[in-house]
Amino acid sequence: MTKKGAISQFIEKYYLHFNSATVVDAAKEYENQLASGSKMLVSLAGAMSTAELGKIFAEIIRQDKVQIISCTGANLEEDIMNLVAHSHYKRVPNYRDLTPKEEWELLEKGLNRVTDTCIPEEEAFRRLQKHIYKIWKDAEDNGERLFPHEFMYRMLLSGVLEQYYEIDPKNSWMIAAAEANLPMVVPGWEDSTMGNIFASYVLKGELKASTMKSGIEYMTFLADWYTENSENGIGFFQIGGGIAGDFPICVVPMLYQDMERTDTPFWSYFCQISDSTTSYGSYSGAVPNEKITWGKLDIDTPKYIIESDATIVAPLIFAYLLNM
Repeated sequence: MTKKGAISQFIEKYYLHFNSATVVDAAKEYENQLASGSKMLVSLAGAMSTAELGKIFAEIIRQDKVQIISCTGANLEEDIMNLVAHSHYKRVPNYRDLTPKEEWELLEKGLNRVTDTCIPEEEAFRRLQKHIYKIWKDAEDNGERLFPHEFMYRMLLSGVLEQYYEIDPKNSWMIAAAEANLPMVVPGWEDSTMGNIFASYVLKGELKASTMKSGIEYMTFLADWYTENSENGIGFFQIGGGIAGDFPICVVPMLYQDMERTDTPFWSYFCQISDSTTSYGSYSGAVPNEKITWGKLDIDTPKYIIESDATIVAPLIFAYLLNM
């Protein structure tokens, strides 16, 4: 077994109790799952791409430590935006002190704020728009229908964005995913910036809605993928909450209950990093055991919930998997 590096040794030595101990336990079991032949789904919610998770997550993809991704439309596009417009981003360390007037001034400058980081609209959104529109239109003219992530893969692999690169492409998880042709589901893509832009072209009559494959088609794709890949188990590593996690985890009860495929295995591992507290009716704050009642996890499925900031915790777990 490859010797662990300084970061891994540090957390093993000092992360001994409470949330920190769960970080180590979850990382070790993730590693055990892969070693036993299980595959792993990673779901990305929140603004993990804008938080530059790609700097380490890209290597997780390259080293085949994730076999399928579920992410929001925002995470799908924001990794590419950071790739082509990094120098135009603006950090606002005092974001908690901003007045409504100061927020409006950011808008007037074309800066859309995500916590302490502002995404530059012109350099990020508009720089991608003309290129992705051409790819959408060319596909439609050729009678093709693709998923949102497949259009993004096509754009990245075409090389049309290389002229704009402002970070090392090795730090883009979307480039790593495109090069690996990694399976992906992007539920609720329509509420992303690129989803809104696509909808605007449909409203203007310049594109057909049917050119973009739908969420139902994502679910049926995932059902087939799960069925074909679950022989040795599939784990579920969830960063944040929301639709990025809720959508894919439901594939198991759908197959078992609605398709009546009672030999469908439950998810073989579950870990969620979340700052959502357990509350009344909150999916993101639901403890893993609640998922047993929905036919998603088994009694003996290894289950972990790390109540912390994913921008702190996820890189530590990925570092452990990479022997850093």
